[in-house]
Amino acid sequence: MDYSINQKVTVEEFRELLMRSTLAARRPINDTACLRGMIEHSNLRVACRDKGLLVGLARCVTDFHFCCYLSDLAVDTAFQRRGIGRRLVAQARQALGPRCQIILLAAPAAVEYYAKLGFERHPQAWILPPGKPLVNSGRFVT
Repeated sequence: MDYSINQKVTVEEFRELLMRSTLAARRPINDTACLRGMIEHSNLRVACRDKGLLVGLARCVTDFHFCCYLSDLAVDTAFQRRGIGRRLVAQARQALGPRCQIILLAAPAAVEYYAKLGFERHPQAWILPPGKPLVNSGRFVT
């Protein structure tokens, strides 16, 4: 297995990995422009390749000092349970500053996986879905 940081990952490689992992159901795999933006605008990517084939990817958005959002941790299902996900997270963490925390939203099937890696559950996470308007409570002017 070959691991690399911020080496080129094509949109097609990303799409194919998502389809071979468990993430395709929750990612816009048919929206090439969105996938391209996801790859091009993530500023920390740790990839794992087996004989050139992309089999794992940690895709992050970070300031490298305080927080890192781990937006995708995808491992090809044929390569799971080999420590690839753990190593992708470890290498991402190594690229970050010493005070930087990793934040993520776990896929339903992966909730217990992150606990096993030492992640702590955070009950105050919030999501504003695309297209949902902000509610005007009368206290703020928009």
